[in-house]
Amino acid sequence: MGLDQFAYSVDNTGNKTEISYWRKHPNLQGWMENLWYKKGCPNAHEDNPSEFNCVPMTLDYNDLDNLENDIKNKGLPSTDGFFFGDNSNEHYYQQDLEFVEHARNALDSDLSVVYDSSW
Repeated sequence: MGLDQFAYSVDNTGNKTEISYWRKHPNLQGWMENLWYKKGCPNAHEDNPSEFNCVPMTLDYNDLDNLENDIKNKGLPSTDGFFFGDNSNEHYYQQDLEFVEHARNALDSDLSVVYDSSW
């Protein structure tokens, strides 16, 4: 068990293509959860509407710009959880920036970009 995180693009027919996968990157999860709350908790589960677990969230250019800025400025929030593991910002630094680049390319190609996680 543990925190698994995914980002993928979706075309207009619903086909998904993986952009990135992270295993136990808790601070990215915290950042995404904060964004989810700011967006009004889209796709929340009826049985537990305040839990950001197995909840797909669509990202836009503004989200990616803010994420890139926080990655570069070491602004991902310190986040912990029973299954989350330790701070892995340095380990995933380059991959995080590559994700932002690939996600922007997907948006440029008229694809949706989705972040999802499970723990």
